Amino acid sequence: MGLNICLTSMESLEGFDCKRKKDLSQMSNDELVTLDNISQDELESTSSEKEENWRENLEQKSSEVNSTAGVGLDHFILEPTGTERNLLVADHEIIFSRSMMEKCDSPRQDLILDRLSECEKQKLFNLVKIQSDGTVKVDLEKDAPLASELLKFQSFEESTMSGTIISESKKSAPWLQIVILVVGTRGDVQPFLAIAKKLQACLNISIQFILEYGHCVRLATHADFDTFVKSAGVNFYPLGGDPRALAEYMARNKGIIPSGPTEISIQRKQLKAIIDSLLPACISPDLETGVPFRAQAIISNPTACGHTHVAEALGVPLHIFFTMPWTPTYEFSHPLARVPQSAGYWLSYIIVDLLIWWGIRGIINDFRKRKLKLAPIAYFSMYSGSISHLPTGYMWSPHVVPKPSDWGPLVDVVGYCFLNLGSKYQPQEDFVRWIQKGPKPLYFGFGSMPLDDPKRTTDVIVEALKDTGQRGIIDRGWGNLGNLAEVPDNVFVLEECPHDWLFPQCSALVHHGGAGTTATGLKAGCPTTIVPFFGDQFFWGDRINQKGLGPAPIPISQLSLENLSNSIKFMLQPEVKSRAMEVAKLIENEDGVTAAVDSFHRHLPPELPLPIPSAVVDDHANPLQWFFLQLAKFCTLPCGGV
Repeated sequence: MGLNICLTSMESLEGFDCKRKKDLSQMSNDELVTLDNISQDELESTSSEKEENWRENLEQKSSEVNSTAGVGLDHFILEPTGTERNLLVADHEIIFSRSMMEKCDSPRQDLILDRLSECEKQKLFNLVKIQSDGTVKVDLEKDAPLASELLKFQSFEESTMSGTIISESKKSAPWLQIVILVVGTRGDVQPFLAIAKKLQACLNISIQFILEYGHCVRLATHADFDTFVKSAGVNFYPLGGDPRALAEYMARNKGIIPSGPTEISIQRKQLKAIIDSLLPACISPDLETGVPFRAQAIISNPTACGHTHVAEALGVPLHIFFTMPWTPTYEFSHPLARVPQSAGYWLSYIIVDLLIWWGIRGIINDFRKRKLKLAPIAYFSMYSGSISHLPTGYMWSPHVVPKPSDWGPLVDVVGYCFLNLGSKYQPQEDFVRWIQKGPKPLYFGFGSMPLDDPKRTTDVIVEALKDTGQRGIIDRGWGNLGNLAEVPDNVFVLEECPHDWLFPQCSALVHHGGAGTTATGLKAGCPTTIVPFFGDQFFWGDRINQKGLGPAPIPISQLSLENLSNSIKFMLQPEVKSRAMEVAKLIENEDGVTAAVDSFHRHLPPELPLPIPSAVVDDHANPLQWFFLQLAKFCTLPCGGV
């Protein structure tokens, strides 16, 4: 899901003026963000008149900063107040700088963008308008002179960055303790669980007693998914935040701008709980067994928010995986933005990053100082939400969205990462009988999305089935869909069922457009109608329509009998089914999970071995885990090939 993490009010985007820095610094939490970590003197020192002097001061401190920096520290602009020693990295441990994750011979994108003055950054909001669907509209025509200046930076970035990032191949990998940080709904967790299983999977024991990878993997996500993760055989650690509350919040607010002060308070509470739980997830013993754990590498989705800062504090490599585009490109706009002019696609990523950063910077700086013992980041730092300097893997098929030509070697499109749940599923007998007594049904389900009026939505579905003469499966989901006093013969109301088992039984699908649900539907060769609620669901709806695999998406607010009936008729056309089957065959030949694991290994830093956890695994440890931990302590050779 596209997590709403910007805490800026809609009103604060109107009439932004670079002469009102004092007004900005005095805004309350409900208007912008707490700035209590930044003094008024520091705010004034960031004005355009003093910025040059400030940068000279920063350069003089660079050696001191780099001496305590972990991954990604030079990606941020620190406050010009000196730095605090990183207390989380012991003197004897290896510290990885950004250069170990990225080889770059020219100015980086984030530094180029930070050439903008504070005034120019604030003027970015002149191009922004919040849409009714919650997305950010970036319109270059609203301020043509400003847009022209910004596009110069864009062109400069393109000319200096093209072809300069080098990714070294890696044929082997050491045994590692890896934490996977995932914030979101079950659809967000599921592909990471598939990766976790692959990372810790072993071959049949041979004479060599060598694991394929055999890493010790911990998946840290919300407590709601405890059983789901453990049932897959992966170690679990709880993160803060309530996924149902997050989903409800996003359905109410739709985009990255909260609709009012009450909503801001709710979201700040959720974000703080998530961010504060990240460090324990990386270094705390298992809550049930007490087995010590200290992450030597981190995998995360961007919505974890504090992942880059924890990696910096621990001095370990960080690899991003995500199901929606988050890396700037000229080929399409940010999924949370609407951009009328294609020239503004790349810029939309910068603006969304800036909005998000300006919303969470108070929470992040408090986390850095209070928990990580790191220097705070200057409040006007332009690009601290970006992942462009980190290895990134996108979990979708290149046959659905090809890798943009301007994404360098640090970025991989690995394919869909499926978790095989259907092979062990035993459906209810009455459900099997219902499926078999007629033609293939349509599927209707909105997963984790809450519904304002589930009865009305259910009635629309039932009437559309009647209008088109079709049978349908209604999946209740978190929205409590399918509450009917009397269920018609052509309808089956379903509680829970793995999509990878269910979708092949269906003729076509109508769902919310979650990345995982969309992927499973495409793999099953099902024409699809997407009914987006927020975030990247609109993006996937557009892609399905552009590929001819379904009709134009129907936003949930526009779901009507006429729209749904027309969409069903569109999906049932033989040529649409034929195109869907062609894409399904292409996806069938991909192995996104293996490609994701290979990408992770390939982008590991070349300086090995990585730091070994100092704690000793106790008697509760799995025997194989214990054996390879001991082996890792005394041997720096790789334990398996990639």
